[in-house]
Amino acid sequence: MATSFSRLPPLPPLRDFIHMYRLRAKKVLSQNYLMDMNLTRKIVRSAGVQPGDWVCEVGPGPGGITRAILEASCDRLDVVEIDKRFIPPLEHLAEAAEDRLHIHHGDVLKTNIGEFWSKEVGNRCREWNDNPPPMHIIGNLPFNIASPLIIKLLKDMSYRSNVWRFGRVPLTLTFQMEVAKRICSPIDDDARSRLSIMAQYLTEPKLLFTIPGTCFVPPPEVNVGVVRFLPRAQPLINVPFEVVEKLCRQVFHYRQKYIIKGLKTLYPKEIADEMAHQLLKACRVNPKASSVQLGVEEFADLASGYEKQCQEMPGLFPYDYIKPKRTVEILAKTANALPPTNPFLVEKMPGEGIRLTEA
Repeated sequence: MATSFSRLPPLPPLRDFIHMYRLRAKKVLSQNYLMDMNLTRKIVRSAGVQPGDWVCEVGPGPGGITRAILEASCDRLDVVEIDKRFIPPLEHLAEAAEDRLHIHHGDVLKTNIGEFWSKEVGNRCREWNDNPPPMHIIGNLPFNIASPLIIKLLKDMSYRSNVWRFGRVPLTLTFQMEVAKRICSPIDDDARSRLSIMAQYLTEPKLLFTIPGTCFVPPPEVNVGVVRFLPRAQPLINVPFEVVEKLCRQVFHYRQKYIIKGLKTLYPKEIADEMAHQLLKACRVNPKASSVQLGVEEFADLASGYEKQCQEMPGLFPYDYIKPKRTVEILAKTANALPPTNPFLVEKMPGEGIRLTEA
């Protein structure tokens, strides 16, 4: 069903709004304003916002996408903005929005969006395996927080916390094109990275369209990709998020090398070769494969095998090869000696991809 746009009371054009409140973009905050209302409406349409939905917008800035969301006749819109300069123009919009717009001044990296809605959510909640609830997260993200924010949100999603306690709430976010391509990158693609695995095992990410950098003020030197994330009913990896992230971070740090190189950094030097080869053999993954050649299924096997090793050797999971003096023996005595647990894990998916050939 196509999103219909309704008229707000008369408002100054967005450019006049920015001039009126003297809202010069701050380079230190990676701020770039999207001025074209046709594009802001396209983002909202692509997100699938329908009349009556609830939306949280991350980093609204001067309110271009905010206007488009309100025009889509949402029942409630919460915005999270760290820059206090934008609060007065957002309050101007709130007056025109008839109590639909709720403004939160703060850092979205430290914000639990679900708390905005928890007291009034009512029958909007859905079971995890049902269709997504009538809720959305949307944002034109500053480049400097895009990667850490999506990792934070994916972690919350994996534990069904934050807004995901209400069901499979989708996200529609902007990224510089390089990051958007990494998120959606397939096997054997040069852009494949840690973000590819983390996003693809928990969601079905889709690059919807590209916005030329020239459409922003000030114009960034790169184009921008709009990506929609639909949470999977059954995540593809049956291991806690922190284990998957650590494995992917180490393996993709050496993305141009054989996978064995990155795996060895998971272990103390004196046992690294033995443990890494043991893991690869148990998972039937070729040690001469590179990280970009492996699918989510192979990473599921590796993460499961690594988690088992960590459970059998307390202190291995928090071990950091950059800080070798904090040995496994020392870490085994700490509160975080073992990997975390996740009550929402699903059945392991069958694997396919590069395997050791059997004699």
